Amino acid sequence: MIAGGGPVGAALALGLRASGLRVTLIDARVPGTLVDDTRTIALAYGSRLILERLGVWPALVADTTPIHRISISQQRSFGRTELSADEANVPALGYVTGYAALQRALVEALERTAVRVLAGCTVLAVRGDANGAVVSVDASGTREELATRLAAIADGGAQLDIAHVRTRDYRQSALVCDVVSEQLHQNRAFERFTPDGPIALLPSARGWSLVWTVAPERAQQLATLDENEFCGQLQAGFGAAAGVFTAASRRQVFPLALKVATRPVAPRTLLIGNAAQTLHPVAGQGFNLGLRDAWELARAILARGERDPGGSGLLKEYFAQRRLDRIATILFTDTLIHLFCKDIPLANAVRGLGLAAFGAIPAAKNFLARRMMFGARG
Repeated sequence: MIAGGGPVGAALALGLRASGLRVTLIDARVPGTLVDDTRTIALAYGSRLILERLGVWPALVADTTPIHRISISQQRSFGRTELSADEANVPALGYVTGYAALQRALVEALERTAVRVLAGCTVLAVRGDANGAVVSVDASGTREELATRLAAIADGGAQLDIAHVRTRDYRQSALVCDVVSEQLHQNRAFERFTPDGPIALLPSARGWSLVWTVAPERAQQLATLDENEFCGQLQAGFGAAAGVFTAASRRQVFPLALKVATRPVAPRTLLIGNAAQTLHPVAGQGFNLGLRDAWELARAILARGERDPGGSGLLKEYFAQRRLDRIATILFTDTLIHLFCKDIPLANAVRGLGLAAFGAIPAAKNFLARRMMFGARG
């Protein structure tokens, strides 16, 4: 049983479609609620490969924009690093797509399987022992108890006692919207570090997808500016590398915090995706880590060939296999924020030298590119 009908939960369900197991997917949303979801997702190249194996990519590819180059720099400093798909010997470093488009492709693929979907149900509690797990759900105001041999929790919004979540507030918010500039994106993405937080510009069919990290008060203030004032503020913060910004869509603001489940595995229960960890959006690693969680869990279940997917041996093996990628990705994103978001002149100069040196070493750039595309085990 999978709790969470978002992309990670849906991917796990698809990964188990040929397992011979009875798979149930619990989705808190009701059909049709994705229409107004304007969020953007950056898919790593490794995630594209997973989606191809799940049979989802052909339905999604028309709604994606490939990233061929990524420029990494910091505000008011020399030195930068540029990663390229050609140097990494891949067709693209990643792809930008809409959350709604990705979810639609996954749902359409699920409809061609025997997976049972319980829509409009909210997970209230999970308890497990050596014999099985019981998932308590709210189904239209009625509490129901569902028995299963494995409860895979992929719903980051579920408040469950088993998670033991450790939280650290970054005291930052992410402002997201689409922007247009006079310069075509040419399939290039930017990650620009500033003392307030990183500014990410991702190429998209609508121009650029912006993720601008600033203090919460500043994010709210930016969200209320008129379009021209906002473009002017973005220009001042980002610079001229993407040309002159001329338009911006409606802005949304999200608080940022690091959330890590210290015990993602319990009897007959495990947490994956945002239920196991919620990361800072810098470098776009959160969803890709969650998708790898789902894929590797499906592989572990299929490889064992067991009719009991919740056995303690399988869960311990899965957790041990995922440990390196999980810890390394969490540390990678967390370290970037602490390393680059301090406005100290000497530190700025050292970081600038580091970026310049890093960009001059092909092996170092290849290591970073592979880490971003495939995770710590790539």
